Amino acid sequence: MEKVIVQFNIPGMTSKVYDQIWDELRKAGQSHPAGLHYHVGAQQGNNWLVVDVWESMEAFNKFGETLMPILAKTGVNMDSAKPVITPVHYEYDAALVH
Repeated sequence: MEKVIVQFNIPGMTSKVYDQIWDELRKAGQSHPAGLHYHVGAQQGNNWLVVDVWESMEAFNKFGETLMPILAKTGVNMDSAKPVITPVHYEYDAALVH
């Protein structure tokens, strides 16, 4: 399996909507999505930036079955927030360095 970076840059999204999405994911049993290695979310100007590292594209696609309806429910316009998918070439994890 090839790890992938999944990056969203969502115009006009706020921290309130982001937190609401996580609340909905937890309700759907996705507080620890299978295959998700790393996730960050941050305000970047008028956009919301999300960067994930997934164990595989298949794991991300499976999670998307839960995520996409939640994004639609919270009013996120996915036409303007298509994810950018990039295969991982190298990974450094400071937590594993002793």
